[in-house]
Amino acid sequence: MPQSPSPHDSQILTVSQMRGAEEALMAAGSSVDALMQLAGRGAAEWIWRICAGRRVTVLCGPGNNGGDGYVMAEAIRERGGQVAVVAAGEPKSDAARHARALYQGRVLDAGQAGAAEGDVFVDCLYGSGLTQPLSAEQFALLNRLAEAHHHRVAVDLPSGVQSDTGMVLNEVLPRYDLTLALGAWKFAHFLMPATARMGALRLVPIGVEPVSGAASAVSKPRISAPGPDAHKYRRGLLAVVGGAMPGAAVLASLAAQGAGAGYVKLFADSKRNVPADLVVDQGKLIDVLADDRNTAILVGPGLGRDTAARERLAIALADSAAALVDADALVLLGPRHLAERKAATVATPHEGELLALERAFGLDGTGSKPRRALALAEAAGLIVVAKGPDTVIAAPDGRLACAPRATSWLSTAGTGDVLAGCIASRLAAGADGFAAACEGVWLHGEAARRCPPAFTAGQLGQMVPAALAACL
Repeated sequence: MPQSPSPHDSQILTVSQMRGAEEALMAAGSSVDALMQLAGRGAAEWIWRICAGRRVTVLCGPGNNGGDGYVMAEAIRERGGQVAVVAAGEPKSDAARHARALYQGRVLDAGQAGAAEGDVFVDCLYGSGLTQPLSAEQFALLNRLAEAHHHRVAVDLPSGVQSDTGMVLNEVLPRYDLTLALGAWKFAHFLMPATARMGALRLVPIGVEPVSGAASAVSKPRISAPGPDAHKYRRGLLAVVGGAMPGAAVLASLAAQGAGAGYVKLFADSKRNVPADLVVDQGKLIDVLADDRNTAILVGPGLGRDTAARERLAIALADSAAALVDADALVLLGPRHLAERKAATVATPHEGELLALERAFGLDGTGSKPRRALALAEAAGLIVVAKGPDTVIAAPDGRLACAPRATSWLSTAGTGDVLAGCIASRLAAGADGFAAACEGVWLHGEAARRCPPAFTAGQLGQMVPAALAACL
């Protein structure tokens, strides 16, 4: 059976960090050969589950990823499985040569690849160290074998993907049913466009220890039920600032009600179309936010961008409570709004809003999504949730997290308002800014998973309490 992940197996490593982690294992008494056996045989456990007696073809490259493939193929052969290896070239490392020497099964060269028959194709051509496109010959071989098999598995990463950025180095790479991360997650497992090609993701542990400064994968949070002496204010009061388009703020408020805050109060000009259990205050905003029981403020959904919106944003961020800034407020946000703030401030930009914030804070907007999020977090003093088909969370102190790929049905109007409500609710409930962001992102993704296809933002919000229940 595959090994059970250890508590630190949520870490995400760069290529450099992964090499350092492997060197640490070898300094502690392991060897490249031993690590290759762990990785290859661990991956073989997953392949064995999938093949179920069907033929397996493993494409092995010249490096250590190819060596993992030889180990895997031998493990399957030893169990009586039908497996053949296609060698894209001669092994170039001692460990890969040793792994090939131990493999007792069939090896075909690239010219014989047409004779490889099977149902399961395993890509061990290149792993996380790739920095340049596959050659024309390698690219053609990879695609030919992938097309000839019904099921496709990538080991460590699909060949042709850049590990640290998630960029695709060759166009029209195969799509996989499963990707097996070896030793630790890599950024490409979470970043577009690479992650869209990877299918399901599974981790094969090899004993990697925690790496200082490593990013982490957002995972299911542990959330406690309210204490026996709880009341609505002790659970957290969230003030939601409405604006020109009241529906967005209502969506955010309803999601916040289901994500743990004890009391959600919407500041709006009208109570029209607002559920009876959502408190609406039509008083002056400056009076509403003078309530020292507020534990968090949410401003932005439906705010507008006119003079009144600018005034509401300034008043909201003058409050001493933690704040979440979303939607229109992100376009209006600038350094002056944050100059005096001491409480945590979370920003939830999509790509266009991220660009606007980068301009406002004097950043050039270059680099990978994690690098951009970290640069903005440091420059602005914000916890940044750079949302989209891939979502990255960054804090000013350098903490970084990536969210697992969520359903693409989230690409509909209003779902960002629900996300804002989830994160703001966790802020109000007492989580620190970075933790609240990670918890809210997970709840949002889990709520979406529980929805039927083509759901609306309203349906998504209704599933937030069920997502929260899964964390108790």
